[in-house]
Amino acid sequence: MSTTQSERLRGLLEPLVSAADLDLEEIEVSRAGRRRMLRIIVDSDEGATLDACAELSRAISAKLDETDAMGEDEYVLEVSSPGADRPLTEHRHYVRAIGRLVKLQLTEGGDVVARILAVDDEGLDLEVPGVKGRKPTARRVAFAEIAKARVEIEFSRKDKKEEEA
Repeated sequence: MSTTQSERLRGLLEPLVSAADLDLEEIEVSRAGRRRMLRIIVDSDEGATLDACAELSRAISAKLDETDAMGEDEYVLEVSSPGADRPLTEHRHYVRAIGRLVKLQLTEGGDVVARILAVDDEGLDLEVPGVKGRKPTARRVAFAEIAKARVEIEFSRKDKKEEEA
């Protein structure tokens, strides 16, 4: 997608997304056979519900129909929340991941798998799980030290309510 089209779509859709109390995370236009696919990724601090995505999809569809932002060719519109494997790239992504296990690839090499305890303007306070019965350790990582970051999927994590019981 050209930068001009991307900027135009962002300018057109950002007010609709903001009005729904969501953040516009990504706009992606790709080919699916003869059709184009317009994928809009939205999120919020509380997450993007299926109902919110459906309502926003209707509003975006109506807006795109009244403009020529997508041209005359057919396209498929998809509005969804980010997947669990979405990279953490913005400060707000890290804030939303507080309490979650993340895998960080460091700029100087090596990986760290740890739970985010707190986020500030400079970096993250982490709890690195103990290995072989050892206690977890605290670690501080500055944003400048992070090359890539993703939330790790936890299948056996206890819910906060279970932990308190």
